[in-house]
Amino acid sequence: MTDFYDERDQMDAGAREAALMASLPAQLYFAKANAPYFTKLLAGIDPATIISREALATLPVIYKSDLVAAQAAHPPFGGMNATATGDLLHIFRSPGPIAEPEGRQADWWRAARAFHAAGVRKGDVCHCSFSYHLTPGAWIMDSAARSLGCAVFPGGVGNTDLQIEAMAHYKATTFCGTPDFLKIMLERARELGADVSSITKAIVGGGALPPSLRQLIQTEFGVTPLQNYGTADLGIVAYESPAMEGMLINEGLILEIVRPGSGEPVAEGEVGEVVVTILNRDYPLVRFATGDLSAMLPGESPCGRTAPRIKGWMGRADQTAKIRGMFVRPTQMEQILKAHPEIQRTRLIITSEDHRDQFTLHCEVETPDAALSEKISATMKQIINLAGPVELTALGTLPSDGKVIEDARTYE
Repeated sequence: MTDFYDERDQMDAGAREAALMASLPAQLYFAKANAPYFTKLLAGIDPATIISREALATLPVIYKSDLVAAQAAHPPFGGMNATATGDLLHIFRSPGPIAEPEGRQADWWRAARAFHAAGVRKGDVCHCSFSYHLTPGAWIMDSAARSLGCAVFPGGVGNTDLQIEAMAHYKATTFCGTPDFLKIMLERARELGADVSSITKAIVGGGALPPSLRQLIQTEFGVTPLQNYGTADLGIVAYESPAMEGMLINEGLILEIVRPGSGEPVAEGEVGEVVVTILNRDYPLVRFATGDLSAMLPGESPCGRTAPRIKGWMGRADQTAKIRGMFVRPTQMEQILKAHPEIQRTRLIITSEDHRDQFTLHCEVETPDAALSEKISATMKQIINLAGPVELTALGTLPSDGKVIEDARTYE
């Protein structure tokens, strides 16, 4: 087990799934009994019946907008917390504004597994360049490093030269921060003649790591940055291992990929919105929609870890657009789809002509029919309050990229 964080890294996939589903009813009972928001949300639902992914998919999805509204009405956490504010370790304030809690349990954000996969071990010195101000980003990394027995230098953001001086002075072995700031730090250290060769590991997030940037950092500085994916609400959701083939789904949570604007899971490999249920007793979020797109990968990672994998961050699911002064949302596309069982997939494509908005609703159906097109058009007008053409296409012709609204307007 020296190469793995604990036995769950190599847990049989079927046993892991069974354990997650077995823990779900108790978690829902707890949330319903101890968090007022979930007392109301789950009213009339018997948690004992939620023992499968199919059953979980029948529960409502919580969106960021729901979170903001709930917190405004019932501060500070909208009644979603089961631990009283004064009994928490830290409380944060992110843009939105959104309040986030941190409980007192070690590695509360479940980031240590990602650190361990990146090679971080007891005695390492971690240089953290995420922000320690107001938001939880740095604290997520900091708590993981400390739980593994590492020392942490709380660098925060900015002050590049001073951070490089500290990195060289303490012989930091691990960098935590955004990919672009890692590049800036290493390049600036070279300009200053500072020896930061002790940095051999890098755990990055909060920004894009395109293959070109990773290759540059590897080639120029001999450091291979590994990504993690998380949110301030959920902690670390998924992480890379040295295999760098997708991102492993973290333990202690249930991840679903659903069609944007709905709570319905999509087929394996299809792009959709990441929805997460965390098995956390302080802040028991159920089916929380991240607003991010991803897709499941088949098979297991070559690194030997058996957790299921996602492809990583593939864009944002919030595709709300304004057409002729009217907001059109993915949830409305879902209503149209539900109204017509013949439709397998929809995509509203918005363009402009002579500075006027134009749009067409594309629908995949098994048998295109003019009468069906007229019915769908009438439903669309009723739901989005705009009339427009409907184009019926054969099954499998629309892109499988998670988009239900495509804004193709140009503003030249």
